[in-house]
Amino acid sequence: QLQLEESGGGSVQPGGFLRLSCAASGFTLDHYAIGWFRQAPGKEREGVSCISVSGENTYYPDSVQGRFTISRDNDKNTVTLQMNSLKPEDTGIYYCAAGVHFTVRYMCTMAGLNAFNAWGQGILVTVSA
Repeated sequence: QLQLEESGGGSVQPGGFLRLSCAASGFTLDHYAIGWFRQAPGKEREGVSCISVSGENTYYPDSVQGRFTISRDNDKNTVTLQMNSLKPEDTGIYYCAAGVHFTVRYMCTMAGLNAFNAWGQGILVTVSA
């Protein structure tokens, strides 16, 4: 059974940082592109960072470009999301997901929820003063 688990969430003040991790069990991540998605209260889930199998290609929407960095360590079977200069609008539940998609841009912006092979349970990130 493919399972993903997020860790590293919490509360932080605006301008602060958090580092989220996504760990896999039951399978190895090195065959999958990985995406981080967030869902804010009352809003649809949106892709915030996606990374290709090799790690050579990444995608970030304008809202997080320059502040978020996604990376992967296939040997450790983990993917990390470094979030800097956090803003209140970054608040939400963050999910990691594994999938096989044509491009990371497609994965982050167009792929439907059912197109992914595995989703984590989600972890809360709160940015407030």
